[in-house]
Amino acid sequence: MKIILIVAKAKNQVIGKDNQLIWKLSADLKRFKNLTTGNFILMGRKTFESLGKPLPNRTHLIITRNPDFQAPEGHYAFLSLEDAVIFCNKLGVDKLFIIGGGEIYREALPLCDQLEITEVDAEPEGDTFFPKIDSDQWKEVGREEFPSDEKNEYPYAFVTYEKI
Repeated sequence: MKIILIVAKAKNQVIGKDNQLIWKLSADLKRFKNLTTGNFILMGRKTFESLGKPLPNRTHLIITRNPDFQAPEGHYAFLSLEDAVIFCNKLGVDKLFIIGGGEIYREALPLCDQLEITEVDAEPEGDTFFPKIDSDQWKEVGREEFPSDEKNEYPYAFVTYEKI
C-alpha cells in the first residue's frame, strides 16, 4: 500500500485556522478531488467534521479518541492511526491518502511514501501548522508553479516529494 500525504500549506507552515481552510484556491480543491477520488482518505475527527459530510466516491477513515464515535455507513472510525493502517493492509488498499489535520500529519509523516504539497505563497495567521519537511528524508521530484488569478487567491505550486 502506498501512503500519500496531501496538504496545502503556507510559507509559514500554516494549514488552517478555526478548523477551516484559510484561502480560496480552486485549483487546489480540483487537484485534491482528482487525486483522492476512488481512494481511501484518512483524517482526524475534527477534519472530518469540518467537511460537513463524507466526500463522494471516497472511503473515509476517521481517527478519534472517542470510542463511541460512529462513522457514517460505509466509512470507518479508529482509535489510532496504526489501527487504520492495519485495516487498510488487511483489505489490500492500493493507496491511502492522509488529509489532515495537523496532529494526524505529524503522526503519519514517518509512514508516508509520497507527499503531495500545495505550497501557497502567503503567510496567513493560523492555529494549525504542517511540520517542516526534512530534506534528508524527502526529495522533491515534481513542481508546477502557478500565478494567482480570479479563482486562486494566491500564487501556488503543486510539489511532489518522495521518501529517500
